[in-house]
Amino acid sequence: MADSYAALGAWFEYLNADCDYLTWSQYLLNKIKKAGDFQSGLDIGCGNGYFTRVLNKAGYSVDGVDISPAMLSVAKQKAAKEGVRCEFLVGDITKLKVCAKVDFCTAVNDCINYVPKDKLKSAFTRIYAATNANGAFFFDISSENKLRNVLGENLFGEDGDGITYLWFNSQTDDGVIMDLTFFVKGKNGLYERFDERHVQYAHTEREITDALYSAGFARVEAEGHLGGDKSERIQFAAFKR
Repeated sequence: MADSYAALGAWFEYLNADCDYLTWSQYLLNKIKKAGDFQSGLDIGCGNGYFTRVLNKAGYSVDGVDISPAMLSVAKQKAAKEGVRCEFLVGDITKLKVCAKVDFCTAVNDCINYVPKDKLKSAFTRIYAATNANGAFFFDISSENKLRNVLGENLFGEDGDGITYLWFNSQTDDGVIMDLTFFVKGKNGLYERFDERHVQYAHTEREITDALYSAGFARVEAEGHLGGDKSERIQFAAFKR
């Protein structure tokens, strides 16, 4: 999956504009503030670093981790441009290791959907080990309903400013294979084609909750996106104590 965002990296935040990251980030900040007197964090699957930057601007000391060097390259550029001083490190959530524990971890916008079912517990165990006593883990998943009935076997596309893409989805027994084709406009006005494949796994709320408890978390909360319904996205908060 490290190469999955090779072409998408520079365009990720642009293509996710409809996610309303501003509202989403404020929701996340409120959850973190209510959870405890936290100071340090780790943003796992940080992508272009939008939430990493927001968390740092809010006064937390947060570094970003992602499996894609291309995404991290853009994240570093954006952070420098906005005057945010933090580290961006290459890392896989299923093999996560930290030099120093943090108060909380985040994994926003489908990061956990990229983790196969048989690796959920090991991923959560590593996150548990990376957080301090009384620490917490905040993340979300695209629901099984979304992957099966909204994305599965459907085609999406967009003709944007400087980029056009086609997004084909094929259902599998445990999730969705996403084949994307991008046509990106270069400085010479010509378009270059890029192809990527992503695989997401359809996890149920029960599977996620059971894996979190098995990893050692003492309390788990789940609600719909931004506190709404759970039909397409489920937000989780897991606490060590």
